Amino acid sequence: MDLTLLYRGPLASCDYDCPYCPFAKRRDSPAQLRADRAALARFAHWAREQRGDRLSVLFTPWGEGLVRSWYRNTLAELSHEPHIDRVAIQTNLSCRTDWLADADPGTLALWCTYHPGQTPYDRFLRKTREVADRGVRFSVGVVGLPEHLADAARLRAALPGHVYLWVNAAEGHTYTDAEADAWTALDPLFPYSRHPHRSAGLPCRTGESVLSVDGDGTVRRCHFVRAELGNLYDGSYRTALAPRPCPLAVCDCHIGYVHLESLPLYDVFAGGVLERVPADHRTATVPEAGAAGGRALLPLV
Repeated sequence: MDLTLLYRGPLASCDYDCPYCPFAKRRDSPAQLRADRAALARFAHWAREQRGDRLSVLFTPWGEGLVRSWYRNTLAELSHEPHIDRVAIQTNLSCRTDWLADADPGTLALWCTYHPGQTPYDRFLRKTREVADRGVRFSVGVVGLPEHLADAARLRAALPGHVYLWVNAAEGHTYTDAEADAWTALDPLFPYSRHPHRSAGLPCRTGESVLSVDGDGTVRRCHFVRAELGNLYDGSYRTALAPRPCPLAVCDCHIGYVHLESLPLYDVFAGGVLERVPADHRTATVPEAGAAGGRALLPLV
Protein backbone atom coordinates (compact mmCIF):
# COMPACT_ATOMS: atom_id res chain seq x y z
CA MET A 1 0.00 0.00 0.00
CA ASP A 2 1.24 3.51 -0.87
CA LEU A 3 0.32 6.07 1.76
CA THR A 4 1.04 9.77 2.15
CA LEU A 5 0.78 10.96 5.74
CA LEU A 6 0.53 14.54 6.96
CA TYR A 7 1.60 14.46 10.60
CA ARG A 8 0.78 17.27 13.01
CA GLY A 9 1.63 16.67 16.66
CA PRO A 10 0.83 18.93 19.63
CA LEU A 11 3.77 21.31 19.03
CA ALA A 12 2.41 24.85 18.71
CA SER A 13 5.35 27.08 19.64
CA CYS A 14 7.22 29.25 17.18
CA ASP A 15 10.23 31.53 17.35
CA TYR A 16 8.66 34.08 14.97
CA ASP A 17 5.82 36.54 15.61
CA CYS A 18 4.30 36.92 12.14
CA PRO A 19 1.16 39.11 12.43
CA TYR A 20 -0.76 36.77 10.11
CA CYS A 21 -0.17 33.66 12.25
CA PRO A 22 -2.14 32.73 15.42
CA PHE A 23 0.84 30.77 16.77
CA ALA A 24 3.29 33.67 16.61
CA LYS A 25 5.77 33.68 19.50
CA ARG A 26 3.72 31.07 21.31
CA ARG A 27 5.59 29.11 23.96
CA ASP A 28 4.92 25.48 24.81
CA SER A 29 5.46 24.48 28.42
CA PRO A 30 8.12 21.86 29.24
CA ALA A 31 5.31 19.34 29.73
CA GLN A 32 3.85 20.17 26.31
CA LEU A 33 7.25 19.80 24.68
CA ARG A 34 7.77 16.42 26.36
CA ALA A 35 4.35 15.31 25.11
CA ASP A 36 5.19 16.43 21.59
CA ARG A 37 8.53 14.62 21.69
CA ALA A 38 6.89 11.41 22.91
CA ALA A 39 4.15 11.63 20.27
CA LEU A 40 6.72 12.14 17.50
CA ALA A 41 8.81 9.21 18.75
CA ARG A 42 5.71 6.99 18.69
CA PHE A 43 4.86 8.03 15.17
CA ALA A 44 8.44 7.55 13.96
CA HIS A 45 8.56 4.07 15.48
CA TRP A 46 5.32 3.18 13.71
CA ALA A 47 6.62 4.54 10.40
CA ARG A 48 9.84 2.52 10.66
CA GLU A 49 7.86 -0.68 11.24
CA GLN A 50 5.62 -0.33 8.16
CA ARG A 51 7.98 -2.17 5.85
CA GLY A 52 5.14 -3.75 3.91
CA ASP A 53 3.95 -0.31 2.76
CA ARG A 54 5.48 2.58 0.82
CA LEU A 55 5.27 5.77 2.86
CA SER A 56 5.71 9.47 2.22
CA VAL A 57 5.53 11.80 5.20
CA LEU A 58 5.06 15.56 5.47
CA PHE A 59 5.35 17.14 8.90
CA THR A 60 3.09 20.19 9.17
CA PRO A 61 3.56 21.47 12.75
CA TRP A 62 1.62 24.49 13.93
CA GLY A 63 4.89 25.81 15.31
CA GLU A 64 8.48 25.58 14.10
CA GLY A 65 9.71 22.00 14.35
CA LEU A 66 13.31 22.18 13.23
CA VAL A 67 14.43 24.28 16.19
CA ARG A 68 13.67 21.11 18.22
CA SER A 69 16.27 18.36 18.13
CA TRP A 70 13.68 15.58 18.02
CA TYR A 71 12.32 16.79 14.69
CA ARG A 72 15.78 17.11 13.17
CA ASN A 73 16.77 13.64 14.40
CA THR A 74 13.50 12.04 13.29
CA LEU A 75 13.72 13.48 9.78
CA ALA A 76 17.32 12.34 9.41
CA GLU A 77 16.56 8.85 10.70
CA LEU A 78 13.42 8.30 8.62
CA SER A 79 15.20 9.48 5.48
CA HIS A 80 17.33 6.33 5.59
CA GLU A 81 14.39 3.90 5.73
CA PRO A 82 14.17 2.09 2.37
CA HIS A 83 10.34 1.93 2.41
CA ILE A 84 10.00 5.71 2.93
CA ASP A 85 10.04 7.52 -0.39
CA ARG A 86 9.96 11.07 0.94
CA VAL A 87 10.12 12.76 4.35
CA ALA A 88 9.57 16.51 4.39
CA ILE A 89 8.68 19.33 6.75
CA GLN A 90 7.34 22.85 6.55
CA THR A 91 9.85 25.21 8.16
CA ASN A 92 10.88 28.85 8.50
CA LEU A 93 14.51 27.67 8.17
CA SER A 94 15.59 29.44 11.35
CA CYS A 95 17.29 26.26 12.53
CA ARG A 96 20.91 25.19 12.16
CA THR A 97 21.62 23.19 9.00
CA ASP A 98 24.53 20.94 10.00
CA TRP A 99 22.09 18.13 10.87
CA LEU A 100 21.37 17.71 7.15
CA ALA A 101 24.69 15.86 6.86
CA ASP A 102 23.08 12.95 8.75
CA ALA A 103 20.14 12.66 6.34
CA ASP A 104 19.73 10.97 2.97
CA PRO A 105 19.36 13.88 0.53
CA GLY A 106 17.57 11.60 -1.90
CA THR A 107 14.66 11.23 0.55
CA LEU A 108 14.67 14.34 2.72
CA ALA A 109 13.04 17.55 1.47
CA LEU A 110 12.19 20.94 2.95
CA TRP A 111 9.26 23.28 2.35
CA CYS A 112 10.75 26.62 3.43
CA THR A 113 8.92 29.88 4.08
CA TYR A 114 10.57 33.29 4.12
CA HIS A 115 8.94 35.73 6.52
CA PRO A 116 10.22 39.27 5.84
CA GLY A 117 10.70 41.22 9.04
CA GLN A 118 11.25 38.06 11.09
CA THR A 119 14.76 37.21 9.95
CA PRO A 120 17.44 39.16 8.10
CA TYR A 121 17.25 38.60 4.35
CA ASP A 122 20.95 37.72 4.07
CA ARG A 123 20.67 35.18 6.87
CA PHE A 124 17.72 33.42 5.22
CA LEU A 125 19.42 33.40 1.82
CA ARG A 126 22.56 31.94 3.39
CA LYS A 127 20.48 29.15 4.92
CA THR A 128 18.99 28.28 1.52
CA ARG A 129 22.50 28.06 0.07
CA GLU A 130 23.54 25.75 2.88
CA VAL A 131 20.58 23.50 2.13
CA ALA A 132 21.42 23.54 -1.59
CA ASP A 133 25.06 22.73 -0.86
CA ARG A 134 23.89 19.62 1.03
CA GLY A 135 22.02 18.44 -2.06
CA VAL A 136 18.66 18.52 -0.26
CA ARG A 137 15.57 19.17 -2.36
CA PHE A 138 13.60 22.23 -1.24
CA SER A 139 11.20 24.97 -2.21
CA VAL A 140 11.02 28.53 -0.87
CA GLY A 141 7.96 30.70 -0.58
CA VAL A 142 6.33 33.79 0.87
CA VAL A 143 2.88 34.95 1.91
CA GLY A 144 1.60 37.25 -0.82
CA LEU A 145 1.08 40.42 1.19
CA PRO A 146 1.69 43.70 -0.69
CA GLU A 147 4.53 44.66 1.66
CA HIS A 148 6.29 41.37 0.84
CA LEU A 149 6.43 41.85 -2.93
CA ALA A 150 9.79 43.63 -3.12
CA ASP A 151 11.40 41.11 -0.75
CA ALA A 152 9.98 38.22 -2.76
CA ALA A 153 11.30 39.66 -6.03
CA ARG A 154 14.72 40.16 -4.47
CA LEU A 155 14.71 36.57 -3.22
CA ARG A 156 13.62 35.18 -6.59
CA ALA A 157 16.49 36.99 -8.29
CA ALA A 158 19.02 35.60 -5.80
CA LEU A 159 17.86 31.98 -5.70
CA PRO A 160 19.27 29.44 -8.16
CA GLY A 161 17.01 28.89 -11.14
CA HIS A 162 16.27 25.30 -10.12
CA VAL A 163 14.77 26.42 -6.79
CA TYR A 164 11.04 27.00 -7.06
CA LEU A 165 9.66 30.09 -5.34
CA TRP A 166 5.98 29.75 -4.45
CA VAL A 167 3.54 32.43 -3.28
CA ASN A 168 0.61 31.78 -0.97
CA ALA A 169 -2.35 34.10 -1.35
CA ALA A 170 -2.73 35.97 1.94
CA GLU A 171 -5.80 34.90 3.89
CA GLY A 172 -8.58 37.45 3.58
CA HIS A 173 -6.77 39.48 0.92
CA THR A 174 -8.49 40.18 -2.40
CA TYR A 175 -6.11 40.66 -5.32
CA THR A 176 -6.71 42.98 -8.22
CA ASP A 177 -5.69 41.57 -11.57
CA ALA A 178 -2.64 43.85 -11.57
CA GLU A 179 -1.59 42.62 -8.13
CA ALA A 180 -2.13 39.02 -9.15
CA ASP A 181 -0.05 39.57 -12.30
CA ALA A 182 2.83 40.87 -10.21
CA TRP A 183 2.79 37.77 -8.01
CA THR A 184 2.35 35.48 -10.99
CA ALA A 185 5.48 36.96 -12.54
CA LEU A 186 7.34 35.50 -9.57
CA ASP A 187 5.33 32.30 -9.22
CA PRO A 188 3.50 31.16 -12.36
CA LEU A 189 1.45 28.80 -10.19
CA PHE A 190 0.06 31.65 -8.08
CA PRO A 191 -3.32 31.48 -9.92
CA TYR A 192 -3.95 28.19 -8.10
CA SER A 193 -3.59 29.99 -4.77
CA ARG A 194 -5.38 33.23 -5.62
CA HIS A 195 -8.92 31.90 -5.18
CA PRO A 196 -10.36 29.06 -3.07
CA HIS A 197 -11.22 25.97 -5.08
CA ARG A 198 -14.77 24.67 -5.18
CA SER A 199 -14.44 21.16 -3.81
CA ALA A 200 -17.87 19.99 -2.61
CA GLY A 201 -18.63 16.57 -4.04
CA LEU A 202 -15.41 16.43 -6.04
CA PRO A 203 -13.07 13.42 -5.85
CA CYS A 204 -10.01 13.87 -3.64
CA ARG A 205 -7.15 11.53 -2.80
CA THR A 206 -7.47 12.32 0.89
CA GLY A 207 -9.08 9.51 2.83
CA GLU A 208 -7.82 6.91 0.37
CA SER A 209 -4.09 7.34 -0.20
CA VAL A 210 -3.49 10.61 1.70
CA LEU A 211 -4.19 10.88 5.43
CA SER A 212 -3.85 13.35 8.28
CA VAL A 213 -2.49 12.06 11.60
CA ASP A 214 -2.37 13.87 14.93
CA GLY A 215 -0.20 13.27 17.97
CA ASP A 216 -2.60 10.72 19.46
CA GLY A 217 -2.66 8.74 16.22
CA THR A 218 -6.15 9.86 15.25
CA VAL A 219 -6.52 9.57 11.49
CA ARG A 220 -8.63 11.94 9.42
CA ARG A 221 -8.83 12.36 5.68
CA CYS A 222 -7.13 15.77 5.90
CA HIS A 223 -6.37 18.55 8.34
CA PHE A 224 -9.56 20.40 7.36
CA VAL A 225 -12.18 17.64 7.76
CA ARG A 226 -12.67 16.70 11.39
CA ALA A 227 -14.46 13.37 10.86
CA GLU A 228 -12.28 10.54 12.19
CA LEU A 229 -11.37 7.47 10.14
CA GLY A 230 -9.82 5.48 13.00
CA ASN A 231 -6.48 5.30 14.75
CA LEU A 232 -3.05 4.78 13.23
CA TYR A 233 -1.68 2.64 16.02
CA ASP A 234 -4.46 0.06 16.32
CA GLY A 235 -4.81 -0.19 12.53
CA SER A 236 -8.51 0.69 12.64
CA TYR A 237 -8.06 3.38 9.97
CA ARG A 238 -7.28 0.81 7.28
CA THR A 239 -10.85 -0.42 6.90
CA ALA A 240 -11.97 3.17 6.29
CA LEU A 241 -9.62 3.83 3.36
CA ALA A 242 -11.75 4.46 0.29
CA PRO A 243 -12.29 7.04 -2.44
CA ARG A 244 -14.73 9.68 -1.24
CA PRO A 245 -15.82 13.14 -2.40
CA CYS A 246 -14.86 16.27 -0.50
CA PRO A 247 -17.52 17.29 2.05
CA LEU A 248 -16.43 20.94 2.22
CA ALA A 249 -17.69 23.78 0.02
CA VAL A 250 -14.21 25.05 -0.84
CA CYS A 251 -10.55 24.20 -0.26
CA ASP A 252 -8.17 27.14 0.04
CA CYS A 253 -4.92 25.65 1.38
CA HIS A 254 -2.24 24.15 -0.83
CA ILE A 255 -1.76 21.08 1.37
CA GLY A 256 -5.44 20.37 0.83
CA TYR A 257 -6.30 21.28 -2.76
CA VAL A 258 -3.09 19.78 -4.19
CA HIS A 259 -4.80 16.40 -3.64
CA LEU A 260 -8.03 17.25 -5.51
CA GLU A 261 -8.36 15.02 -8.54
CA SER A 262 -10.15 17.83 -10.39
CA LEU A 263 -6.87 19.78 -10.49
CA PRO A 264 -3.76 18.72 -12.44
CA LEU A 265 -1.36 19.39 -9.57
CA TYR A 266 -0.16 15.80 -9.17
CA ASP A 267 1.19 16.15 -12.70
CA VAL A 268 2.55 19.65 -12.07
CA PHE A 269 4.32 18.54 -8.87
CA ALA A 270 5.04 14.94 -9.87
CA GLY A 271 7.77 13.65 -7.58
CA GLY A 272 7.61 16.78 -5.43
CA VAL A 273 4.07 17.05 -4.09
CA LEU A 274 5.08 17.06 -0.42
CA GLU A 275 7.86 19.62 -0.71
CA ARG A 276 5.96 21.74 -3.26
CA VAL A 277 8.52 21.42 -6.04
CA PRO A 278 7.20 21.23 -9.62
CA ALA A 279 8.32 18.32 -11.76
CA ASP A 280 9.69 20.71 -14.37
CA HIS A 281 11.43 23.67 -12.77
CA ARG A 282 11.39 25.62 -16.01
CA THR A 283 7.80 25.38 -17.11
CA ALA A 284 4.48 24.80 -15.40
CA THR A 285 0.87 24.45 -16.52
CA VAL A 286 -1.42 27.16 -15.19
CA PRO A 287 -5.08 27.99 -15.96
CA GLU A 288 -5.46 30.96 -18.28
CA ALA A 289 -7.13 33.92 -16.63
CA GLY A 290 -10.85 33.75 -17.29
CA ALA A 291 -10.64 30.48 -19.21
CA ALA A 292 -12.89 27.58 -18.31
CA GLY A 293 -10.48 24.76 -17.91
CA GLY A 294 -8.00 26.29 -20.35
CA ARG A 295 -4.29 26.25 -19.61
CA ALA A 296 -1.28 28.27 -20.65
CA LEU A 297 2.35 27.23 -20.54
CA LEU A 298 4.30 29.78 -18.54
CA PRO A 299 7.99 29.91 -17.60
CA LEU A 300 9.16 29.31 -14.09
CA VAL A 301 11.70 32.09 -13.78
